[in-house]
Amino acid sequence: MEKKKTALITGITGQDGSYLAELLLQKGYSVHAIVRPASVFTTERINHLFNDPELLNKRLFLTWGDLTDSSILNRILEKVQPDEIYNLAAQSHVKVSFDIPEYTAEVDAIGCLRLLDAIKEIDLKTKIYQASTSELYGKVQAIPQTETTPFYPRSPYACAKLYAYWLIVNYREAYNLFASNGILFNHESPRRGKTFVTRKITIAANMIVLGRQKLLSLGNLSAKRDWGFAPEFVEGMWRILQQDKPGDYVLATNETHTVREFCEHSFGHLGVEFEWQGEGVDEKGYVTKLHSAVARKNLKPGQLIIDVNPRYFRPTEVDILIGDYSKAKRELGWEPKITFKKLVETMIYADYRHLTGEDYER
Repeated sequence: MEKKKTALITGITGQDGSYLAELLLQKGYSVHAIVRPASVFTTERINHLFNDPELLNKRLFLTWGDLTDSSILNRILEKVQPDEIYNLAAQSHVKVSFDIPEYTAEVDAIGCLRLLDAIKEIDLKTKIYQASTSELYGKVQAIPQTETTPFYPRSPYACAKLYAYWLIVNYREAYNLFASNGILFNHESPRRGKTFVTRKITIAANMIVLGRQKLLSLGNLSAKRDWGFAPEFVEGMWRILQQDKPGDYVLATNETHTVREFCEHSFGHLGVEFEWQGEGVDEKGYVTKLHSAVARKNLKPGQLIIDVNPRYFRPTEVDILIGDYSKAKRELGWEPKITFKKLVETMIYADYRHLTGEDYER
């Protein structure tokens, strides 16, 4: 009988961590997770697992800890002896990293080092997955980006993640650890944090159509991103650690769309058409046609619903990201299935249900 695997997840309370926990539990894993202490509950995304008496403290185990604390990380690894480690915990908001660069480095860069060094010192026979990011490419040197495209980080977040990326490679080569990077391009879902631009848009679009908010203010509308569906990407993480040898993999969709397009699709799914007027900081979105009863009730043609606010600009911008996932398809058998349009639709209608308690009537 095959031994059941044990996994350790950092960042389980985030979008990716919650989906990964579900996936591993479905596959029969015993899942241990490090949860950062806080004065408020942060388990919203995993409450359905946390409150299941068949899982909690039987197959799902939560332990207080923090990537800034080496001693607790060493104790957890010695106690749990995980077969697989998924390091997803991070200060992951790019704009915020400009405001708190030191903390971002402590968690995103040195946190990875603490985990790797604990594995080495304990001589733990495990596999570790590091959540790398497409932000590593920053001022892109090639289109599309692959595993061999040179990095050019453009934020403290990306710089911290770059340090962690090369640590994974270095510890793999220096100490023969099974350590792999997943260079994940933007991946979204209804569980995405509300301060990230995609979720900000889907919530605001619903609030505006419902008459609860007047205006959506955004930064760079022309920024292009490769947006995929988070549950598919966490399956890719798992596949990376099922390989016979460690390696680094791009997970992406090989499509790119602007923030402007994300807005158009979001409002479109709610029956609202609008047009853009002006350029740069003066660009604005005005309602042109209304196709749903709820939209006609709360909006009118010519109404301003989107504007640009320079406070949301980054000091250094990443203009375009688009990933080539050929290696992941070839070696992992992984490829995305959810389209951009379906992704936006899923997020829009999930937020409508969350805000109204009802399904959207199309």
